[in-house]
Amino acid sequence: MNLVPDPLHPAVVHFPIVLLLLGAPAAAVAVFWRKHHVPVLAAALLVFGALGTWGAVESGESDGGLVENTSPQLNELVDAHELWAKRTLGISILAAFAAGGSVLAARWPRIARSVAIVAALASVAAAYGIYETGHRGGALVYRHGTGVELATIAKSAALEAPKQRTISRDDD
Repeated sequence: MNLVPDPLHPAVVHFPIVLLLLGAPAAAVAVFWRKHHVPVLAAALLVFGALGTWGAVESGESDGGLVENTSPQLNELVDAHELWAKRTLGISILAAFAAGGSVLAARWPRIARSVAIVAALASVAAAYGIYETGHRGGALVYRHGTGVELATIAKSAALEAPKQRTISRDDD
């Protein structure tokens, strides 16, 4: 029993999507409502979202080799998906640091609010990056069948392997 999904990328990408999309409104609320741990919630969502985005980019790098060099159109789409993923990673890191800085600067309300504004704007930009990345990733899967074919081939190969062993035992 394999505990790590193969390919890993489709299993990993959904965590940062959720975390960053929840982090954006939390960061916006944290600009105006500095009580009840709202800034801490926003920072936590954005930090874990940035970490998840890093994991998604890394898993995409390792799984991306499975679909590269298949056609020029597909390679172009994979490159665009990768570019937007890296942009989203950079922006989400900025949002996470700004949200964390806003929490740490709580002692100085003007500074904390200014940094919270940066976090909110960066988190909205990260949410847009998620849209662009996901749009291209969705096109890869739903228009071109990337990953779907690989999973189907891997599953059918796994199902065929025990049958071949059974046949070879009968021949002995």
